[in-house]
Amino acid sequence: MSTVSIRVAAETDFDPARRVLRAAYAGYESSFPEANWVPYLKDILDLEGRADASELLVAEMDGEIVGCVSYFPPGSKASYPSDAFSERWPSDWAAFRLLSVDPQIGGRGIGRQLTEACIERARQGGSPALGLHTTAPMAIARGMYERMGFKRAPQYDFRPGPTVLVEAYRLSL
Repeated sequence: MSTVSIRVAAETDFDPARRVLRAAYAGYESSFPEANWVPYLKDILDLEGRADASELLVAEMDGEIVGCVSYFPPGSKASYPSDAFSERWPSDWAAFRLLSVDPQIGGRGIGRQLTEACIERARQGGSPALGLHTTAPMAIARGMYERMGFKRAPQYDFRPGPTVLVEAYRLSL
């Protein structure tokens, strides 16, 4: 099995990371009403729009970007397509969003490695907790987060539309 390395993305990694994001999230499109999906997909692919507040971490294998995640250090705002339902984590928490792995190579622990990289950054930054949001259709990721010790934090849930519940999880550090 090839070795996977996790590193901070260079600007030249943005387009390959966008391809991974598009492929990884394509399977969820039918789970969202179009009114929610269109702005969500635009936000998913807007790496430059969150570059000032976050750090894009990429998973590289055999010279190819095969996964990525946006890590938000304590004090930053991990926003969504609308400020009406942007994350309102406590200011000393770290967070991450949009964990994705190329669907063609899923099941190799790459998502876990990216999550562990976020946990390590949060610990190094002195954060007492690491937050994330996910949805019911993202069952594989939810299961992984729960196995890693993340617990539900429903006080940080939100609804971007009447049929979509975005569930919050936190890991105490």
